[in-house]
Amino acid sequence: MLIRCWGSRGSIAVSGREFTKYGGNTTCLEIVAGEDDMVIIDAGTGIRNLGNRLINEERREINIVFTHPHWDHLLGFPFFKPIYKKNYNLNVWGPQPTQKAVKSIISKAMSPPYFPVELDDIHASINFIGIENKNFRIGSLNISTIHLNHPNDGVGYRFDQSGKSFVFLTDNELKHHHPGGLSYGDYVKFAEGADLLYHDTQYRPDEYKQTEGWGHSMYLDTVKFAVDAGVKKLGLFHHDPDRDDSGVDAIEADCKKIIKELGLTTECFAVAEGSEINI
Repeated sequence: MLIRCWGSRGSIAVSGREFTKYGGNTTCLEIVAGEDDMVIIDAGTGIRNLGNRLINEERREINIVFTHPHWDHLLGFPFFKPIYKKNYNLNVWGPQPTQKAVKSIISKAMSPPYFPVELDDIHASINFIGIENKNFRIGSLNISTIHLNHPNDGVGYRFDQSGKSFVFLTDNELKHHHPGGLSYGDYVKFAEGADLLYHDTQYRPDEYKQTEGWGHSMYLDTVKFAVDAGVKKLGLFHHDPDRDDSGVDAIEADCKKIIKELGLTTECFAVAEGSEINI
């Protein structure tokens, strides 16, 4: 299973020399499994570059799963070129309960006066699928779901294929309960033994004093969570838009230090745009 990152930034896209190492695009991942099964997670601004590649490859069958409809996870969808191409087919899964509800969320990103092209005017065929936090399958990937602990709800995913597992829990606040959120133990059980975990690490402890309840975790809580779940690799994700490369480096270094002091071999790294991880 290959996990490729097209955007690891949280909240809003950023640019500048101080963001070149980890990138400035918001959440978008590509998973490739089996012979050629591909799943896209979220449509942050990073999906634009991915869409350009898919057009060049003439890949006409595309699967997208959404965690939740906040802007930083949806903003790139209107700029995803495959949706404007005839003979392209998209399956779009969302945590809402029905096809109509998922389509309504996407439509809002493409409606006047916010965007000039409406969803009904695009050329690709799109099949919207409401999963309501149920398990499902795409090709060779078995996909398990869990409610995120985040304002306005959302869904986290676990992808299992041929004995390998990848867990994606961005926008998941571990120390503050939100309506629909589950217990800490539920998340530990969900991620238990995963080969790779990407989890929200947006805030430092000093920042969290002002941002508790905003839906994002302190990196110290995420490290503890990864240790408790016994994951093999931890990817620090959803970097704060004000966090430059040196700031992300510092968080990564502190996480590695904590893991080393515990005498563990858990691999830890800050997820960078353009990175590829094979498990």
